[in-house]
Amino acid sequence: MTIDTPLRKLASPRLTLVLFVLFGAGVLGAHFSKLSPTWTLAVPLLLFALNLLAAIVVNPVFRRRIPLLVFHLALLALIVLVAVSRLTYLRGHVELTDGETFRGRISGVESGPLHPWHLDREVFTQEGFTINYDPGIQRDRTRSRVEWLDSRGRRHVGVIGDQHPLVLGGYRFYTTYNKGFAPTFTWYPVSGGPPRRGSIHLPSYPENEYRQALQWTLPGTHVALWTELQIDERILNPKRPSQFRVPTHYRLIVRLKGARYVLQPGDHIDLPGGRLVYDGLRTWMGYQVFYDWTTPWLLAACLVAMLSLAWHYGGRFAARPWLADGDDSEDIRPKSDETGIKAPSSHPRKFPSRLIFSICTRLGFR
Repeated sequence: MTIDTPLRKLASPRLTLVLFVLFGAGVLGAHFSKLSPTWTLAVPLLLFALNLLAAIVVNPVFRRRIPLLVFHLALLALIVLVAVSRLTYLRGHVELTDGETFRGRISGVESGPLHPWHLDREVFTQEGFTINYDPGIQRDRTRSRVEWLDSRGRRHVGVIGDQHPLVLGGYRFYTTYNKGFAPTFTWYPVSGGPPRRGSIHLPSYPENEYRQALQWTLPGTHVALWTELQIDERILNPKRPSQFRVPTHYRLIVRLKGARYVLQPGDHIDLPGGRLVYDGLRTWMGYQVFYDWTTPWLLAACLVAMLSLAWHYGGRFAARPWLADGDDSEDIRPKSDETGIKAPSSHPRKFPSRLIFSICTRLGFR
């Protein structure tokens, strides 16, 4: 048994085939069961990396062909980066009312077990947004105005969208199609505690144009209110370009048990436990939050892999003479007699066979 026997076993193509089966089983298991996709994908990928690294070490062809070596090293980097990505990524979403400040709380969180978790240090304020619609109520560009402070305390203002995120500490905040109306209230508890101001997010508009209702609970109480927004005008016109906006003509209806209230900004309701004041109607925007520090490195590894592969095949298919220099094979071209008429070749079958042999050699069939 030689010293490199364990490495050769680790580099075995049979092991590669087994890992492909294991990876496919992990994908199916993550899709059809409650298994975490992080481990079912990351573990086979790391085993793939070990298999490929062993193949690079024990296979002498990589030491003779630099482009092929660079390609497989880039492939190794890709596999490792994808595995690390699954272990450190984060995905989630958050809804913010106009004027509300994001302070690190998101919902629908999906993350890897090694995520660094510094989202609570990233703060920004949504200052409103505009969304244009084409005829047929086809959503066009979304522009959300945001304000944030950098690490030095300097104030910044910018506009972000579906394709142009706000990037803070590696976290990327993208606007989405998910948005709607947000009635804003102030609750004054009868106990004399500090007033609490907030908003409720009605279902997304225009997806739920005729279902703008929500049941919610007053803060610090068990009082459940049913609230409905009735819009008395057309906001988005299907026949011409339009823009998402707060309606001018609407009614906000609040129900508590058998009582029904129709509110306008500034109106209030005296309820068990305190007074509820309706401040006005705003809008809310849903943001997708994404974190993956490996993304630029994955792109770089892909570019290196493509360039090295082009280098490799460019060298193999580069133009070169059919006969190598110094080949003393007899000339197979037909010669002319003294009259200048070409005599038939004495080797009528050699040239095609030599041509086929040369093509096969270039393609790697030796």
